[in-house]
Amino acid sequence: MTIRHSFLTAIKGLRTNRSRSALTILGIVIGITAIMIVMSVGQGAQDLILGQIQGLGSKTIVVIPGREPKGPSDAAQIFSDSLKEKDIEALHRKENVSTLDTIMPVVFGGETAVYAGETFRLTIFGASEFMQEMFDIVPSEGAMFTADDVRNRSDVVVIGSKVKEELFHGGDALGEKMKIKGRSFKIIGILPKKGQVNFFNFDEMAIAPYTTAQQYIFGIKHFHRLIMRASSEDVIPETVRDIQATLRASHGITDASKDDFFVQTQVDLAARFSSITDILTLLLVAVAAISLLVGGVGIMNIMLVAVTERTREIGLRKAIGATDRDILLQFLLEAVVLTGVGGIVGILLGAILSFLVALILSRVVGLGWVFAFPLNATLLGLSVSAIIGIIFGLYPARQAAKKSPMEALRYE
Repeated sequence: MTIRHSFLTAIKGLRTNRSRSALTILGIVIGITAIMIVMSVGQGAQDLILGQIQGLGSKTIVVIPGREPKGPSDAAQIFSDSLKEKDIEALHRKENVSTLDTIMPVVFGGETAVYAGETFRLTIFGASEFMQEMFDIVPSEGAMFTADDVRNRSDVVVIGSKVKEELFHGGDALGEKMKIKGRSFKIIGILPKKGQVNFFNFDEMAIAPYTTAQQYIFGIKHFHRLIMRASSEDVIPETVRDIQATLRASHGITDASKDDFFVQTQVDLAARFSSITDILTLLLVAVAAISLLVGGVGIMNIMLVAVTERTREIGLRKAIGATDRDILLQFLLEAVVLTGVGGIVGILLGAILSFLVALILSRVVGLGWVFAFPLNATLLGLSVSAIIGIIFGLYPARQAAKKSPMEALRYE
């Protein structure tokens, strides 16, 4: 008997019990759909995170105060006040870091802005005149503050589009004054709708000179970040080493394990987040695979029932010349067809649901989420469904092939 004939016979056998066949593949459909959604959402999350990280550019270096967290118990270390003005002065000296192009101190935190009785909880982002260059943001109205504003601790801010919408309800905000912690700040610029950029939502932000934010809003003399840019990508490793040496000398640190700061490059950060998202995706795929195992057991059970019900059919086919191999192939193909159809349906359903998840996250939640459907997820879904069909269909198929034609014909 040819494989084609065995395949057609298997299809005919499945079509005689359509309801049972449909219910049998349901477990496979659910498992494959879950895997497809997990892999698609995982890829979308990774693309989003990497896009945010790369938003600062490949030449960007970030210094963060506190000891680098190695686990949950070290989380409190990041709230250190170890970065001070003297560190910026040391880093600016060419004899210390000759390959450093730009340094931008950053402070940030949540505060409430007030205008004409309206209030809005926003993020205060204190930066320097390099803000526009570092984050590639240009006000749609007005302009960014200048170096003079930073030196003079000017009471000026550039606000995001949502801040304008919430406080001014679409009216003219440029030149107006809003209050933050009881102090009046003049609005000199308004950003276009920007959304998330490097983990900050600029639509809900008020950007002020860092000196102003330090003194009048947060009341601190340290920095939450130092964002720097190297002269080129090729000198980043050298720049990082010089930054570390300079800060250790500034802080009187002789043992690197005692550092009260840590340095991150965009490459390091991207690699770290890629590893994290890959691990999380694999864990979720492993959990989703349990439903595939349950579906495989269900297929084995149904196929064993089918073998018992079709004992006379098996005996009759053997009596007219069908070999054990023909019977084995027929029932094995039935199991593979069941799981194959379940795999295809699961892939299509997974793609549709993944697209809907991406649409909700991008439109409703407001994240810059892009639908991602990796090809390896499709190949994995088809391969896994086929393998499950072979593994869980082999035993029932062998049981069918071993039946004696005489006993099968006498079966009632």
